[in-house]
Amino acid sequence: MRAEILSRRLASELIGSLLLAATVIGSGIMAERLADGNLALTLLANTAATVAVLAALIALLGPVSGAHFNPAVSFIEALRGKLSWSQMLGYTLAQVAGCFAGALLAHAMFELPLWQQSVHIRTGPAQWLAEGVATFGLLLVVLGHRRSEDAPWMVAAWIGAAYWFTASTSFANPAITIARSLSDTFSGIRPVDVPQFIVAQLVGALMGLGVARVLFSTHALDAPSGAGMHVVQIDKGTTPS
Repeated sequence: MRAEILSRRLASELIGSLLLAATVIGSGIMAERLADGNLALTLLANTAATVAVLAALIALLGPVSGAHFNPAVSFIEALRGKLSWSQMLGYTLAQVAGCFAGALLAHAMFELPLWQQSVHIRTGPAQWLAEGVATFGLLLVVLGHRRSEDAPWMVAAWIGAAYWFTASTSFANPAITIARSLSDTFSGIRPVDVPQFIVAQLVGALMGLGVARVLFSTHALDAPSGAGMHVVQIDKGTTPS
C-alpha cells in the first residue's frame, strides 16, 4: 500500500475515533447536566447522540478507511487477511490516539479539567459477559451485512440497542474503553476495570468471527474490510462503490 493512501486511512481512523469519543463523553456530560438526576433520560440522550454520530461517521469515512474506529474490528480484519499486521497496528494506534484526544476535547468544550481519572466502577462477571455479547454482535453486523450502504444504520442500530440491553452499556471498543477511563463523568470507567473489559471485547470479537464463518457465505466474508464500506483505491483509479 502506498504511503499516501495509508496516511489518509490512518488520518480517517484518527479523526473518526476522535469525534466518536468526543460524542460519547460529551453527550454524557450534557445529558447529565440537563436530566436533573434522571439516569434513564441521561442514558437515552447519550445513546441517541452515539447512534447518530456512528451512522454519520461510517457513511462519511467508510470509503476512506473502512470506518473501523475500533481495535477489535481491526484485529479481526487482520486475522481475515484484510489488513496486514503492520497496518492493523497503525490503525490501532490512530484509534487509541483519536479517542484520547476526543476525551480531552469533550472536557475542554464543557470547561472541565482536561486530565481526569474515572472512579466509575464497572466490573464483575455480568459486566464482562455484557461486553463480550456487545462486541460479538457488533462483529456479526460488521462481517455479515450484505450491502455497504447498510453498514451505517446497522452498526449504529446495534450499538444503540446494546446500550440498553447489556449491563455494561456496550462499550464494545478497546480504544473507547481506554478513553472513557480518562473521564470522571457519566460515561467513565475506572482504569483498573479497563483490562477486563478489553479481554471480554476481544473474546467476543473472536466468537463473532467464528460464528460469522458458519452463518455467512464465503462471498459475504470476502467483502471489504471494516464496517463493510468499500474503500477508495486511489492508486488504481477506482471510486467508492
